[in-house]
Amino acid sequence: MGVLWKMVLVAGLCTGGYVGVREAAARLFFANPDYQVKTIELQTDGTLQREEMLKTADLHEGENIFSVNLAQIRDRLQQLPQADEVEVVRKLPNEIDIRIVERRPVAWITSETDITDPFASDAAFLVGRRGVLMKQKKLLPEYLGLPLILGCKTESLEQGKVIESPEAQTALELLRLTESSLLQTRFQIREIDISKSYYLLVTDKNHSRVMFALNDLEDQLRRLQVFLDYCDKTKQELETVNLVPQRNIPVTFTSPAASVINDTIAPAVEPRIMKAIPVHTLEARVRQDSGGHEPGAPAPKSRAASTPAPKAIRNQQKKAHKNNGEQ
Repeated sequence: MGVLWKMVLVAGLCTGGYVGVREAAARLFFANPDYQVKTIELQTDGTLQREEMLKTADLHEGENIFSVNLAQIRDRLQQLPQADEVEVVRKLPNEIDIRIVERRPVAWITSETDITDPFASDAAFLVGRRGVLMKQKKLLPEYLGLPLILGCKTESLEQGKVIESPEAQTALELLRLTESSLLQTRFQIREIDISKSYYLLVTDKNHSRVMFALNDLEDQLRRLQVFLDYCDKTKQELETVNLVPQRNIPVTFTSPAASVINDTIAPAVEPRIMKAIPVHTLEARVRQDSGGHEPGAPAPKSRAASTPAPKAIRNQQKKAHKNNGEQ
């Protein structure tokens, strides 16, 4: 009985202690108005709006700061297509700080093969380095200069989805490699056509077209570097390069500007040289046809009545006088 009473006493003490501690914690922390959330500090480096972030996190002012599940809020915000890194910090007594590093779009991507304005197209999405598709509510002017990935037809494009096609992943890897190498200033990509399943057709800012295989991009970029160095030495510009074969690489160069201008401008029309007919030759022929006397002089009298000059002779006389006057 003594042991039993001791066990009951210990159990009572533990229960009382638990209830007391819980009640004290509720009054000191969970029910204490000093620990109600009064300040929610939101920081982002992109275009996310405060209302959108609070709605996604399901966080409101007035909640107890100890009842806020920080991990759950972080997971909710991480589901935003624009969010790349999320940090949630609890600052006693009544402040919660949220910092979001947004995904930076590196290109536009679309399933179409010909698009002029990705801003106005519903089929064009912004894509980040990790392949996450985004639809920004606020389009910044800097997005207009991003490269365009065309012809992504192997899978559907939806906001928040991670692109998985090998062609699109290779295109994103090519953009990353060109930005981190010395080719950034000499080979700036404007378009990448991935409609073919075995190569990428890349167009740079100088309208040079380069074909890349889907594997071993670093080796292909080294070969492209050799061609660019050759162009710098010879003062030429690349027109087309096929980097798919490892040997006997097909390459063409653009024509010089002077030859293009000369080919497009029509040659000047040479003036026609009109040869003058000597007047005396025509007058001698007229005299011969009229009997030997000067044209215009009175014909010698004869027994027969003088006949007027034929019509053809009169026309030749008029033409001769006219040519004489022009000269």
